[in-house]
Amino acid sequence: MKNLIARFVKDESGATAIEYALIAAGIGIAIITGVNALGTAINTKFNTITTTLGTAN
Repeated sequence: MKNLIARFVKDESGATAIEYALIAAGIGIAIITGVNALGTAINTKFNTITTTLGTAN
């Protein structure tokens, strides 16, 4: 029983999995933020084009 508890305390595989999950979450948030900013920029550009084409008629 003593060995089992000692092994459990020394086991770091769970901590490593949590670290990888946090890194993946951070990368996911960065991607979502980037895509959101890019989408806003593209939407603004399309609105400018639409306005320009609408006044040309």
